[in-house]
Amino acid sequence: MRLVTIEDVRAAAAAIAPHVVRTPLLPFDSTLWIKPENLQPIGAFKQRGAVNALSRIPSADRERGVVAYSSGNHAQAVAYAAKMLGMRAAIVVPENTPQLKIDATRAHGAEVFVVGITERESRAAELVQERGATLIPPFDHFDVIAGQGTVGLEICADLPDVTAVLVPVSGGGLISGVAVAVKALCPNARVIGVEPELAGDAAASLRAGELVRWDAHDRARTSADGLRAEPSELTFAHIKEYVDDIVTVSEDEIFDAVRQIARRTRTVAEPSGATVVAAHLNRSLPEGKTVAVVSGGNLEPSLLASILG
Repeated sequence: MRLVTIEDVRAAAAAIAPHVVRTPLLPFDSTLWIKPENLQPIGAFKQRGAVNALSRIPSADRERGVVAYSSGNHAQAVAYAAKMLGMRAAIVVPENTPQLKIDATRAHGAEVFVVGITERESRAAELVQERGATLIPPFDHFDVIAGQGTVGLEICADLPDVTAVLVPVSGGGLISGVAVAVKALCPNARVIGVEPELAGDAAASLRAGELVRWDAHDRARTSADGLRAEPSELTFAHIKEYVDDIVTVSEDEIFDAVRQIARRTRTVAEPSGATVVAAHLNRSLPEGKTVAVVSGGNLEPSLLASILG
């Protein structure tokens, strides 16, 4: 199986530069900086991989559009990228997707299909067959992983003596790309994934050395709706090769991290993005300069108010 390389990530950085924000590192405490991907135009890192993948679709195929399935942020990312590149997009989301993310996806001009939580991939496959469109999966895609890896490029450029990089884990596209870049450019840094305890399948898989599958309904229990997917063979191959460890955090720890991020950095993180700060605050991790990738900030205002209250 071919894995993404640092050259692929650098090529992605050039392709996406006009369409993404180069996010800064914001100080959280004396040893932690956050990488606020919630500052992207769609409010999440997913824009990087989506723009890279769509930009590489041959011109002859673009008129048939793209199809994606997603729990929310990839949906917005593909819709945004399609709008920027003049393509049609059809997005399939599970019924437990926050309405905020569904509305934002439609606002970018995409057609949205809401299905049962175990039906999103099959419905997307049907749409691809019906329309001859190109499928852009949320993480199981070489160009998506390379695009997400540009987060790691920026971290190593801004903090070359970084000791550890904390990355949320769901399907594994973000941590796969980030780990490729960090291990190439900052080889002494540890790359550590973070999952909710209620969706800790990737942590279990890394311990077992093979993919361990959790039922979708079990993974759906976590409030971190962006971390309910499971790694693919492609992303798990990257995780086994480049990731040092994966830790899990509780729901209460995640909510406390949302509050801490808001108070200390004046930014909004959704529960999925706050997991990394929860790990910094509550787990024994490597000492030294650490970067936590806050992957997104798209959460319902009512949920944010209840957490902050």
